[in-house]
Amino acid sequence: MSQLQAIINRLNSLRENTLQGDLSQRFFEVEGEKKCSVKFFQNNNAFELEVFEKGEQSKRYQFDNIDMIAIEIFDLIQ
Repeated sequence: MSQLQAIINRLNSLRENTLQGDLSQRFFEVEGEKKCSVKFFQNNNAFELEVFEKGEQSKRYQFDNIDMIAIEIFDLIQ
């Protein structure tokens, strides 16, 4: 399985858990360092990506397309 497909699988799992009523969050790390977190909001059917950068305030982005957020996460953890 490719790394991109693994990211999409995690995002789908996050969305399914949220649709079942659980407020969930997934973290993506590289060598133990958190690079970003993702939440899914059922009310607007969108993902929120929070990007962590050393020495800076985290930045948040909204995505309504699972493929686009997966590509963004893939780029962050490369």
